Amino acid sequence: MSYKHIAPTALMGCKMRSNNEDSMIEITPGSDNVFEDLGFDTEEAANLKVRADLMLDLRKFIDERGWTQKEAADFFGETQPRISNLINGEISRFSVDKLINMLARAGMEITLHVKPKAA
Repeated sequence: MSYKHIAPTALMGCKMRSNNEDSMIEITPGSDNVFEDLGFDTEEAANLKVRADLMLDLRKFIDERGWTQKEAADFFGETQPRISNLINGEISRFSVDKLINMLARAGMEITLHVKPKAA
């Protein structure tokens, strides 16, 4: 019997039959940080996750208001292409500091939770 390994996925612990009755697909549970699962080192994965989460909060804020990218740009004091980068998830274009400043401008309360990593 042959196995293919897939990670990360929301279907943790499931096994599914493929078109070939003799092969099964084994699904491997991922961690709570997709960037670690993709092979980034621990420090970079943590930074990427924080930035991605902050970007999602900003995107939700913009979406809830039904703003165009131009309207969001005017509100945040940014350019429309910069808001496009945000909406498109271009993480490398934003620092944690920049994202926190944008969330503060939006009147959002920003908290940071730090806890020991599970073994």
